[in-house]
Amino acid sequence: MVISASEREQSTRAVLVEAQRLHWRKPVSATTLRRDGHRWTLWTVGVAITFGLPSVVLLLLSPWTLPAALLWSGHGIAILLMQPRRGVRAIVAIGSERSAGRLTGANPKAESVALGLLGDLVGHDQRQLLQRTGLALHKGDLGVWLVGERGALMVRPGGRRVDARCVRVAEPDELPAADRVAHLLLALREDESGFATVANLNFSGSTWRCRLPMASRERPALERARAAARQMAP
Repeated sequence: MVISASEREQSTRAVLVEAQRLHWRKPVSATTLRRDGHRWTLWTVGVAITFGLPSVVLLLLSPWTLPAALLWSGHGIAILLMQPRRGVRAIVAIGSERSAGRLTGANPKAESVALGLLGDLVGHDQRQLLQRTGLALHKGDLGVWLVGERGALMVRPGGRRVDARCVRVAEPDELPAADRVAHLLLALREDESGFATVANLNFSGSTWRCRLPMASRERPALERARAAARQMAP
């Protein structure tokens, strides 16, 4: 989905205009988060059973079916790995290979200025984390968020589950990467539930599954968010 920075700035209420437009979507709350988490867990279990059970049956029928069993079960594992990788890659950390700044060859000076302005929006610890990982940390009511250029990861209270939500800013591609993060961060602060409602849920699962496909420079951000989420009541 898309968040328009200009329309958000014109709104005087703490409700995103984009969320109001999506009237058919139920606002995200702790209840809907639990429901979505259960659905993703059932889906994961379903994939494991669909590809795991036939593999076991093949092996019970004959040991010679081991190659086919491994091929079939490997396909299921690939599906389970693909979902968190898709969710993590969609977030796009500043400075990553998929960053808009790298793809469009943005002006380094403009990128530096935008990064400085973004740093002013966060605290000292969060600023250092942003410089190291390219992700902006924000502690909300629903969980602890890590905001990137095209979405955010939300670590649920307790630190055991992560949601990956994809959303982008409706601006030209030449917009500095840090400005994209700043727009999403401001929208998140203004209306956390609305932000989560507008963003598309790409993945919901265990923290370790989300950590595996993350780049090494981004993993400290997830660990910091997980530590903060553990202090929140699940």
